[in-house]
Amino acid sequence: MRRVVGMDIHRTFAEVVFWEDGRLRHFGRVDMTRSGLEAFGRGLEKTDEIVVEATGNAMAVVRVLGPYVAQAIVANPMQVKAIAHARIKTDKTDKTDKIDAGVLAQLQASGFLPEVWVPDAATDRLRRLVARCNQVVRHRTRVKNEVHAILQAHLVPQCPHADLFNQRGRDWLTRQVLPDDERLAIARHIREIDRLGDDLAELDADIAKDTTDNPDVARLLTITGVNVTVASGIVAAIGDIGRFSEPQKLVSYVGLTPASFVSC
Repeated sequence: MRRVVGMDIHRTFAEVVFWEDGRLRHFGRVDMTRSGLEAFGRGLEKTDEIVVEATGNAMAVVRVLGPYVAQAIVANPMQVKAIAHARIKTDKTDKTDKIDAGVLAQLQASGFLPEVWVPDAATDRLRRLVARCNQVVRHRTRVKNEVHAILQAHLVPQCPHADLFNQRGRDWLTRQVLPDDERLAIARHIREIDRLGDDLAELDADIAKDTTDNPDVARLLTITGVNVTVASGIVAAIGDIGRFSEPQKLVSYVGLTPASFVSC
């Protein structure tokens, strides 16, 4: 007998509903810890199917529970909401978490679940590294902008050098007239920029190490202007390119399809 397990996952718990023989049965809550999930998984059947929505901890849930069941599926939350409104009626007096878990189970059982591709462990790791790299770059940019804001607030003219934060730019910066507190603030920002630069170098090294033997990265590096970080980001975002049956689907997936504009 087919059984689908819908899980509405949160930070500390997951609400679980079973779909079995056309009926929904509320199981209760499961602790969102590795030990809690493993204990729950040991009580499942090898033929069970588990469904969760894509959230920050969804991939971890799938990796823990995957070995215990036939299939662990991640669903697109926006599409789930749209399809559920159109196709599934729920008891409005029930708790929202139970409703959400039940909807996931029902959609999978009826064949309408909008599934999200689950990357393999290597691709998942590469995605994390690339995401952290982007976070560090954005943080460093914010700190640099704070330095520029201080200079602008005190009518300091634009730096004559191409980069305010290289050695020539920093030498020029030390000669500018600024209040002592602002000078100290800039010194703190410069130290933060240097620290972030070290973090970025370590992340770049980790990414390069992970993609040394990746043929897709090597192919992308033949394109002018594409470095290891950019190539790795593309590969991490796409994952297994074989899952795209035609080029147009890949172009749509990465958001490069030109929009069609119709004049009124």
